[in-house]
Amino acid sequence: MQRSHARSRLKHKSDMDPLHLHTQPGQRSSLAKPKCKPKKSIILIIVGSAAIALIIFFVCYTFLLSGRNRRVSLRYSVVIDGGSSGTRVHVFGYRIESGNPVFDFSGDDGYASMKLSPGLSSYAGDPEGASVSVAELVEFAKGRVPKRVLKESEIRLMATAGMRLLDVSVQERILQVTRRVLRSSGFKFRDDSASVISGSDEGVYAWVVANYALGSLGGDPLQTTGIVELGGASTQVTFVSSEHVPSEFLRTITYGNVSYRIYSHSFLNLGQDAAHEKLWESLNNLGWLLITLSTANSTGEGIVTDPCTPKGYIPDKNSTGEGVVLPGESKFTDSLQAAGNFSKCRSAAFNILQEGKEKCHYKHCSIGSTFTPNLRGSFLATENFFHTSKFFALREKDWLSAMISAGESFCGDDWSKLKVKHPTFKDESLLRYCFSSAYIVSMLHDSLGVALDDQRVEFASEAGEKGIPLDWALGAFILNTATAISDNSGKSRKILLE
Repeated sequence: MQRSHARSRLKHKSDMDPLHLHTQPGQRSSLAKPKCKPKKSIILIIVGSAAIALIIFFVCYTFLLSGRNRRVSLRYSVVIDGGSSGTRVHVFGYRIESGNPVFDFSGDDGYASMKLSPGLSSYAGDPEGASVSVAELVEFAKGRVPKRVLKESEIRLMATAGMRLLDVSVQERILQVTRRVLRSSGFKFRDDSASVISGSDEGVYAWVVANYALGSLGGDPLQTTGIVELGGASTQVTFVSSEHVPSEFLRTITYGNVSYRIYSHSFLNLGQDAAHEKLWESLNNLGWLLITLSTANSTGEGIVTDPCTPKGYIPDKNSTGEGVVLPGESKFTDSLQAAGNFSKCRSAAFNILQEGKEKCHYKHCSIGSTFTPNLRGSFLATENFFHTSKFFALREKDWLSAMISAGESFCGDDWSKLKVKHPTFKDESLLRYCFSSAYIVSMLHDSLGVALDDQRVEFASEAGEKGIPLDWALGAFILNTATAISDNSGKSRKILLE
């Protein structure tokens, strides 16, 4: 507005002071040969240009100053996600405007993360080893939080399914090591800020970030979107159900003035990698049984076929795998024969998912003996649902039905040909896709009852117009920040998306 006014003032002034050129009788017009330079016009042009330049400078300065003030006013929080396959640090920046937190997960100042492998649970035999990776993650966070606010910025470590699988005493030894590192980090830290969270909490946090990104958090509960996460060690199912939900599966959270009654459950040991390991263990046990009884399987004495491993694959006894537990040097490798078959692998996966169903004492149990309401509304399928779908280049609309044909092709192919088709993949990474394709179909369709052509369930790694990552750690940050501000003010707060 200021710039346009300035231009109008200059024009007005020029109109009031025109440059008059006089001619004398018998003389040539001064237009043909001026006797002097039009100094007044030049002065006006210079003054106008200077005014415009000053206005541009003022606007740019104001913009840069406001950006600097926004950065200066930023608050920071750090969440370390201790997952089963790796540990990731998340650094969040946010502002408080009119008593409400404002987040910008898409900006450099608003969000940064880094992941290191392996996960914390891999240090069960050497708890002190966890200090190295946690210290490196802390240094990453310190590089993104200004020193002046370091002591005011809270840091949390929240471990998930990988740690939940360990004995409590082992969990505590690893946590004590991480607490020692975090105490000396310079961040604001309390010992109880490093813990192993429940699977139910993990599911709720993932649900929060999904609905926050989609703009449905704070609205009608029945218009929210559910979450199905396929992690490495566990699977979470979280959504608002219209059915009666037993208290042990019910979580209630209040956001703004709206309360949400949420079904949330974590199926421990039924994540993709844990289930795959369980299959290998069962085959291993069967192999030992055949050898012990000196009986024969259809392929020969003491030989066990693995329908979830493409034919031609020979396990490397020296491989430890990354994120996947391979048979290693056990006797199992001597009695295993890869015989990729999608249908048989799908049946094996279904048996794993239905194990213990005879103990179900609820109205109905979709997976094992655990109560699961009928899925209602729309859902986002995340983590390994997304990674497997992207590997097979599936479209979001018909991905579940297409997963069957993709899995059949992959499982039935020869390992040597798969290696040629996917030269950049390590064996342990490429190996998982036969099992994961069958496991996904068996879980969503065979167990949870999702129709193969159901358009309500989409795979995703981010959501909303801003493309916010669907990471439960973001949900934990959102909910904890909102709760803290609400507790400090005594009022319910609205969270703003920027």
